Amino acid sequence: MPLEPSSLALLAELAEAGGPALHESTPAIARLGDMIAAGLSGAGPEVDSVRNLELDGKGGTFRTRVLRPSDPPQAIIVYFHGGGWVLGDIDLQYDHVGRRLANETRSTVVLVNYRKAPEYPFPTALEDSYTALCWVADHATELAPEGVPLIVAGDSAGGNIAAVMTHWARDKAGPRIDQQVLVYPVTDCATDTESYLAPENQLMLDRDSMLWFWGHYLPDEAARTHPDASPLRAESLAGLPPALVYVAEYDPLRDEGVAYAHALRASGVPVTLREAEGQMHAFFQMAGVLPGHEEGLRLVADHINDFASSYDSKEIRRV
Repeated sequence: MPLEPSSLALLAELAEAGGPALHESTPAIARLGDMIAAGLSGAGPEVDSVRNLELDGKGGTFRTRVLRPSDPPQAIIVYFHGGGWVLGDIDLQYDHVGRRLANETRSTVVLVNYRKAPEYPFPTALEDSYTALCWVADHATELAPEGVPLIVAGDSAGGNIAAVMTHWARDKAGPRIDQQVLVYPVTDCATDTESYLAPENQLMLDRDSMLWFWGHYLPDEAARTHPDASPLRAESLAGLPPALVYVAEYDPLRDEGVAYAHALRASGVPVTLREAEGQMHAFFQMAGVLPGHEEGLRLVADHINDFASSYDSKEIRRV
């Protein structure tokens, strides 16, 4: 279907406002755009409690935020935000996303403010995220009733991190992750797929922008093929948790998201693949800006609710 009208209007407003393209900008200037976008989204809904924590990472600290719903949590969601490993912040749009997820899935949501490139390039974001994941697992009974599922989720670069966390947890023998939710994830470093090259997909995110992100996150092009950067290239995907892979129709990352879903399924992992028709990259974070956010968050919340309601902590996952 055609790109939905609100996205067209937003793109027209951005074009009229002018300014350098992302790939012609610096990280410091590009990060100012996060503040503008957060102002458009506004504050998120109230939750029962908010707890801000600082965790020790390798060579420094990073922040996390624990959001609890008013009802007893039925799951714990560790959420890794998008932004190309360079942009994004748990104080801005993703606080809104986290609050919505906490309320609509009746889950404790832990937002991870992993350190960003280029100041902290690969693999710092992964190391911080794994530290946060382990902290959550160690404190699970403080965050939710005993025996609820542990879910990792993320969008774009955060979807990449969430995917890699399932590999690390499997290969490091823990923590056990029960479900993964990947929203238009980065799964491969190749930028020559059909969706990457399609003119109609050069919108909020385009090929030049992704090359800019990769250049800051992992300048060594050869190293980008490592499975910790490109999880689609892992030797095996067997033994990973069930997945929701949610892609956007007008997105350079669409094909690699679909390919990852197919690769997971071929490895025996239960997969639900959904496409947001008429939507472009970044719609999921744009609360109050694009109507696709509402539909997308509802789809993700329904999927998590269905999973949590049928979850049996005593059942051993087999693939």
